[in-house]
Amino acid sequence: MSKSLMLAAAVLALSAGGAFAQHDHHAAAGDAVARAVADEHRPAEDKARDADRKPAEMLAFAEVHPGEVVGDFLPGGGYFTRIFSKAVGADGKVYAIISEAQAKAEKPPAVNAIAADPAYGNVEVVAAQFQSLSLPQKADLIWTSQNYHDLHLSRLNLDVAAVNKAVFEALKPGGYYVVLDHAAAPGSPVGVADTLHRIDPAIVRKELEAAGFVFVAEDHALRNPQDDHSKGVFDPSIRGRTDQFIYKFKKPE
Repeated sequence: MSKSLMLAAAVLALSAGGAFAQHDHHAAAGDAVARAVADEHRPAEDKARDADRKPAEMLAFAEVHPGEVVGDFLPGGGYFTRIFSKAVGADGKVYAIISEAQAKAEKPPAVNAIAADPAYGNVEVVAAQFQSLSLPQKADLIWTSQNYHDLHLSRLNLDVAAVNKAVFEALKPGGYYVVLDHAAAPGSPVGVADTLHRIDPAIVRKELEAAGFVFVAEDHALRNPQDDHSKGVFDPSIRGRTDQFIYKFKKPE
């Protein structure tokens, strides 16, 4: 065999090996997510919401892999916190990011109980001032679901640009920031966060690109064209079935 043919064969072998390795990596991530969603420790009320919230599809879109560091920003009841915990596994870490006000509230945040549960030993609660957010280690992914609009609540008086810069700094280079939220009608002002608890997706993209993020992709799994965007998200006629968008942004390498 000539040297040129030997070189070509070697390149093909390396390419094939890389393709197989990448396939195995993605397959392992998919298996981990499937196990996380099927986790027997998840509350029944969480599992009952899976059909609407599509957690396996959401984590696949966010490219969650075993061993990663995830920041669950404003985790609420911990629906995704538990799933992230099992998906990243024992070698990974999940930081449940709450506000300092939540940490001092009379009623403890729900994620405190999750972090104290041995079944979720890789979960740690971080109470932070969002405008100067820092984590014990840089994250591969920071995720926020149904809460980005809350940063614009007038009663919080937050500098949203500073919050987004802090999230940017809390990520590793190449890390992702994934935002899932209730969609407002195109052109809606940020003030609808106070009245409808929604946000125009275009505002989110504009703000995060201004912070230095690069828009990567959008997933349509949670879009609902039957939602006319006129009702608040807690209205019984639409609650749990709002039109939701999910955007993935990247911190440049």
